[in-house]
This record gives sequence, structure tokens and C-alpha cells, in this order.
Amino acid sequence: MTSRMNTNFTLIPNQKYRRSNRRSTCLFKAFDSNSQPLSTLGNFKALPLEIFQIILRYLTVKDISMLSMVSKTISQHIIYYISSSSGNKRLLLQDFHKLELSGRRQDSAILEHYRSLGLLFKRCTLLLPTKERLKYIHKTLAEVSCFKFSGCAAPIHCLGLSCYGMFLQTLTAGWDELECHRVYNFLCELTNLSRKMQAVVCSKPGSARKLEIRIRLFCRNVLLDHWTHRSDSAFWLTLILKPWPMVNQARLLYIIFGPVSPQDGQVVWQKMIEGPTDESSLKGLADAIKLLYDTGTKEWTADDVISLVDELSVVPHEWLLENNARLLILSGNNICFTFMASKAVNGQAIELARLIVFLALVCEKELYCMDWAVKMMQKVCKVFSTPVERNNFLQNVANAFACIIMEMMQSIMSEDRDGDNRSFLNLFHLVHAQANFHKEVLYLTMNTLFT
Repeated sequence: MTSRMNTNFTLIPNQKYRRSNRRSTCLFKAFDSNSQPLSTLGNFKALPLEIFQIILRYLTVKDISMLSMVSKTISQHIIYYISSSSGNKRLLLQDFHKLELSGRRQDSAILEHYRSLGLLFKRCTLLLPTKERLKYIHKTLAEVSCFKFSGCAAPIHCLGLSCYGMFLQTLTAGWDELECHRVYNFLCELTNLSRKMQAVVCSKPGSARKLEIRIRLFCRNVLLDHWTHRSDSAFWLTLILKPWPMVNQARLLYIIFGPVSPQDGQVVWQKMIEGPTDESSLKGLADAIKLLYDTGTKEWTADDVISLVDELSVVPHEWLLENNARLLILSGNNICFTFMASKAVNGQAIELARLIVFLALVCEKELYCMDWAVKMMQKVCKVFSTPVERNNFLQNVANAFACIIMEMMQSIMSEDRDGDNRSFLNLFHLVHAQANFHKEVLYLTMNTLFT
């Protein structure tokens, strides 16, 4: 993709775009082999079309792809072969559900097949306008039910959408952003994706579980997961999110990248509310946030991303602060500091102090270096404009450790003694976190005094 263009993410541009070397002829006229001079077939001109197609059966998809570039007429004959029943049956493999038994090697083989098929279609349709190109490809692939948004009865265990995504990624690689925008709008119109997204972001979380799963699988497997360059992934994620208000962007982000049940693939909405979660539940969300923040796209400012993180922390209700802290750590130093600095600037020193405590707790649990949390606090202190504000903030941090320890002790005392020991273990980690945190503060203070 080339430089970013500031396009409207909800409408297809009115001005038609065509490459200079394309003809605006009708699709079906372009594919009519009888209207083309046979001289461009070279030594193949003496062969009947049926024999030419028999020869194609002995070639790999990559070889056919190379052959399609010999001449326009040969390319049209190959398109005719693709559209034939024998070519269609050979090229459009549909063993998407038998792969669990055969292992990852065959999974990789069918994905590679659709990568090669995407290249073949890319070359065969090279001279067509984007709109006609997409119509032809859709017409060819429409018979494969697992390529459709709701076409597969068991989407969790199906490789269909992944193969479709691999095909689409290969087809559109190198296209400029205006054309890719047209592709996205074409897919939205084809699948009614925007209306489906509206249904899930405007309803109660979990009330449309099957639709949430299908939106997640379509966005991940078709639009996002196959790109090798982060800037491409950021571009497609921006197309998905930007038409929506911030609160809906956060909901969509959670649906697409949030934790899911390993049994049925459903989005687990209560995961961040009911108790401390693990790194695997937050990694997808953290990677998506980093993608938007680090790739430097025009559509996302630092304030936009921080607002999105803030909005995400109340989806569907306010998260436990430990889960907030874990997400910030996984999102990287820049995002973590910017998020905390915004709290400092907006006068939320008490909330910020509690967040420091949970950063220390996560560092203790995950065996991260505690001096990272201390240095982050030191960096945040510089955001406060006066010594009085800095001293108040440090006092709030000390008070927050004491208050949170007391809250955990009261919770343990009120629990049934026959219950599990998770609360006690959490308190144990917090006491050690406080000790290690203050140890690093002392090291930092003493080293400063003697240097």
C-alpha cells in the first residue's frame, strides 16, 4: 500500500478510479474467447479449447498463474477454464472441516493453495476495473458456502474464512488505499457487515452470542490476520473501527480481540470484572492497541488511542484495576506512560496512585522487574507542575498501598473459610509487591544521594 489517503470510512468515493491501462469493457465481453484473435495463442493456436484445458490440469496453480501472463487471450482462456465445472472443482478446494484429523501440515497446504489461487486471480483480472474484478471473483467464489459470513454451520472448526482471507490478502497486496477501501465497502455490502456490527454494539453484551462469534471470525480471518506488515493490519482495523463512535469502537475491539471461551468460542464478557485475568486473555487487545498507536496512521492520534483504552476499561462494566494494569503493561511503555500522564494532567491523582499499586502487583505476580514500576512512577511525577502536587501524589501512592491491603484483608475475613485461597494468595503477592516496590524506591534514593 502507498501513502494514506483521508477517505470517508462510511461511503464509497463518488469519483470512479481506474488504472490507465485498463479498459472499461463489459466483464463478459472481456472473457469471450471467441472474440479474440487466436494468433496471440502462439503454438497453442492449433489446439482445441478442450485440449488446452486438459493441459492446464497437469499444471500447478502457480504454473497456471505464470501462464496467464503470456498474453491476454491465454489469460481469457484460463479464466474460461476457472469458470468451467472441471476447473472450478479442481481449484476451489472445500475440505475445510476434515483438517482437524490430518494436522497442521494439511492446514498449511490448503492455505498455501488459496494464496496461489489469489495470485492467479490477481493476474487473470489485471486489466479489469476494480468493481468488475470484484464482481467476477465473487461470482466464482459464491458457490463455496464456507466463504460466506453465515454460510458455515460450524465456523469455529472451519478453515473456510481463513482461506478466503488468504486469497483476499494475496489479491489486494500492493493495491492503493482507495482500491482497498472499495474492497472493504464491497464486502460490507455483500455481507451486510455494518448492520450486523450495529446490532451487536447497540444491544446488551452477550445477547447475540452467535453473531458476535461470526463478526469476530470474519474480521480476524478475512480482514486482519494474514497481513505481514503492521501498517496493512492497522489500515484494515481502522476501516472496521473508525465509522463508529468511541464507545462502540471499544465494544467492537473487545468482540474482535477480547477473551473467548475455549469450549464454544463465545466472547467472555465478564472476564475482566469477576477476577484477575491472565496475560493470554489480554494479549489480543494489547496487540491491537499497540498496532493503532505505533503505526502512526493519520486517523489515530495518541489521544484517540488513550481514549479508546479508557473506554475499553468499562466494557461491559468497570474492570478490576489489576486487569487495567496488566493491559497497560502488555501495551508497552509509551501507551502506559501516556495513559497515566493523562490521568495526572486531569487531576486524577488518587486513581493514578491506585493504578501504581496494581502495576506493582502485576510485576510481582509475573516476576517482572519491579524497578520498571518505580521508574514509571518517577516519570509520571515529572508531569505534575509543582512540588506540592508531586508530594501529594507520592503520599497518595503510600496511602493506596495501605488501603488496598486493608480492603483485601477485610474481604478475606468476610469470606467462608471453606472457600479457596485465591484471595489470601492475592494479599500475599500484594504485601511482597509493596516490600519490593519500596526497596527499589530506597535503592533509587540512595543511589541518587551518593552519585
